[in-house]
Amino acid sequence: MATTTTRADPSNATSTYINIDSLTSDDFSPYTHANNLVLAANNPSDPTIDLTTPLSRVLFDLQEIDSHIHTLTSRSALDILTYTATQNSAAQRILNRIEEERARLLASYERLEKEVLVRHRNAVIAKITAQRSWEVLRLGRGVQRIVNLARQFETILAEAGLGGGTRVGREDHGALVRATRSVLGFRDVITGKDGGELARINLVKTLRGRVFEDGEARILDFARRIVREFSMSTLSSGPGGGVSTTSGPTYREVEDSRARFTSAVHILYLLSPAPRIDGEKMTKKDFEPEYLLRALQGYLQTAITSSSASIGRALGQLPTLDRVLLETSARCQSIVALEVLLRGISPPDHPSLQLEAPDDKRTINDGGEEGLDEDRDEITVPSTHVPPDNFLSLLLGALDTASLPSYFWRSLASSLSLRVQEILTRGGVSARTLRSQRDTVRQEVRECVLRGSKLPKVVLVGDPKATSTTRDEQQVDNWDREAAVMVGSVVSLLGR
Repeated sequence: MATTTTRADPSNATSTYINIDSLTSDDFSPYTHANNLVLAANNPSDPTIDLTTPLSRVLFDLQEIDSHIHTLTSRSALDILTYTATQNSAAQRILNRIEEERARLLASYERLEKEVLVRHRNAVIAKITAQRSWEVLRLGRGVQRIVNLARQFETILAEAGLGGGTRVGREDHGALVRATRSVLGFRDVITGKDGGELARINLVKTLRGRVFEDGEARILDFARRIVREFSMSTLSSGPGGGVSTTSGPTYREVEDSRARFTSAVHILYLLSPAPRIDGEKMTKKDFEPEYLLRALQGYLQTAITSSSASIGRALGQLPTLDRVLLETSARCQSIVALEVLLRGISPPDHPSLQLEAPDDKRTINDGGEEGLDEDRDEITVPSTHVPPDNFLSLLLGALDTASLPSYFWRSLASSLSLRVQEILTRGGVSARTLRSQRDTVRQEVRECVLRGSKLPKVVLVGDPKATSTTRDEQQVDNWDREAAVMVGSVVSLLGR
């Protein structure tokens, strides 16, 4: 050290050559102090370093400091003890006050727990109980609604006479349409918000399988049978299925047949699947009545297939061709009647589809501005509105054709070419006769197309407006193109 003695404290009897202020300063560095001790005991230019002397000096300083501390504590023991006792007494008083506040706080917490926490726990239990009771009540109401629908559905089926040994064709088609509404009501409940929970209930499972699904299958079978068996005889016969005893069908018989067919297509339309998209009901423009389109397409395909097979056999046996062509023209007349009936039937309101808001109208005055003005001429311009569709437009859109008779003749013509080719390939008497009689075959096929494309008068019974309109249409309509297609499919191969 550069200086080993400092000024002495008058009250201190020990040696005070140690620089206490330097050792207790805030910027004291043990590294710097040790370096100073080493430099004071050694020559910086000497290659060897003696650490014994600095170490002895440090130990001596420590001993002096320890002695100094012992002297100070011995001389001030009474003051230290008095100070410590005073601090202890103050701490004890503070501790007592804290204990009192702690006891008071614990008492307040216990009272708060009784008044708030216990009541809160009881309130939570009551809330959970109420929620569960409400869920049970809601599910109970759903089950009650399903039971009421099932009871109503069974009653309607019994009144309609569907199954149960009743004679075929005697079912009450109006009651079956009401039963269809019950099925849709059940579907709406099952596909609703609580449908998943309701479907787990045993009673609902039983009603779903034994009542609704079984009844729906029987109603669909009835509707498909009505569409499948549709023909001119159904329009010419009474509700019992027998032929009318008079010279022609009465207005009541024709209307009853129309009503039965209308109910059948309504049932197929309503029962067609209409799944929800992201929990929302499907829009009417996106809905495709699968059951209805399948039944009508199946009817057309059956007529085309049976006609193709009959004409194919008759071309090999020309004496039977006249009778077969009469049957084919009768089938086409049934298709024409089907087209007329479908054009007059509009889709009913479907509860499983979204309701479309009516289009708004806007008023435009003579100045080109929108609004109302009593002094100006006003023109009410309706916004873009799609006219209400009918079942015919749905079917024509699915078949991608302009008319059902045209679709029938063109589909039939596409299948007859192969059958004529088979007859010519086999050769023999049938092929030679067919070639020799090609002019007669051409004339008969043409007459078959023109005869089958005419609208039967029985469809127009009791409808003067339709009668006058259809009479004008029959004079204007030209089926020569379809006749040419049919004749070409049969005769074009005979000239080779």
